[in-house]
Amino acid sequence: MKKIELNRSTKETEIVVKLTIDGMGNGTIKTGIPFFDHMLHAMAKHGGFDLDCRVVGDLLVDCHHTVEDTGIVLGDAIKQAIGDGKGIRRFAHAIIPMDESIAQVALDCGGRGYLVYEGEFNGASVGGIQSDIFEHFFYTLCTKAGITAHIAFSGRNDHHQCEAVFKAFGIALAQAVAPSGKKGVPSTKGKF
Repeated sequence: MKKIELNRSTKETEIVVKLTIDGMGNGTIKTGIPFFDHMLHAMAKHGGFDLDCRVVGDLLVDCHHTVEDTGIVLGDAIKQAIGDGKGIRRFAHAIIPMDESIAQVALDCGGRGYLVYEGEFNGASVGGIQSDIFEHFFYTLCTKAGITAHIAFSGRNDHHQCEAVFKAFGIALAQAVAPSGKKGVPSTKGKF
């Protein structure tokens, strides 16, 4: 797959994303939100894709626009990396434990964006970020990328739960877009 570079500029954020989905898990992530950087790094590292993500957002307001817009641009980049879907596995899942927490992610990279998100954080925030923004991030990413995702998690430590989700998503994404060894689009319709 090719390297994708996207830029997005609005009154709320300036974003540059460089994505190589079949990379080595390297990159630099600077969103201005250290915990979000940590989560994106975990997703890329365990998914084995190279991700450079630089975001300047209106963090004086709050982190919502920065997280949401990062999901938009990353979703667009993933969609471009998948392209017409020829030769990918399309479906994948990962179950990742992190101490007392566990996350399960199942993906269909078949062109239809949808999210089922089951799990609750114990606090109103995780790593200084409102807990509900993580569901919104994955919803935005999936709808832009054309990915159906089922995400479920549980545990006692919110950091562990969140990190397990991001790692599981990265691993499942890497497996779903991996070469299947077959020609054509993995769909009975013949296209996504």
